[in-house]
Amino acid sequence: MLRHLLNLLLWPLPPSRLFAFRRFFLKLAKVEIGDNVSVCGQGWIYGPGRLIIGQDTWFSPGVIFYTHLDARISIGKCCDIGHGAKFVTGSHEIGPSTRRAGTGTAKSIVIEDGCWIGAGATILGGVHIGSGAIVAAGAVVTKDVAANVLVAGLPAVFKKNLG
Repeated sequence: MLRHLLNLLLWPLPPSRLFAFRRFFLKLAKVEIGDNVSVCGQGWIYGPGRLIIGQDTWFSPGVIFYTHLDARISIGKCCDIGHGAKFVTGSHEIGPSTRRAGTGTAKSIVIEDGCWIGAGATILGGVHIGSGAIVAAGAVVTKDVAANVLVAGLPAVFKKNLG
């Protein structure tokens, strides 16, 4: 409930201003947030799950987190997250033909230091993205990503070694 109220409070603010103000309120909402994190506006945090954000990380406008009590989202330091990126911890097992969305599941997401997540990318639960990796705009990441590589596509696949 507190996060929902926070979302409503922060929504009308100018999207790329008042970063210290946003950090203060995110800390009140139990987000573990490092120093000098810049969270632009018109994003949203759903759910009461654990959200950890490392120092000097940038979030463009419209970033959405779907948190869950059983699965944390951890984003390292010095990351850049593009406009409209989504982090989705929840899913379902495949159910019977009478209802294909079976039992609900939740898996953690880990983004290591120095990553760049492009605009509109979606990171699904159970994914670990290694340090220095780039996820191209619009990619849907369903599997782990090694450090210092570029992935793109739907689903995201290896495109280039950045080492």
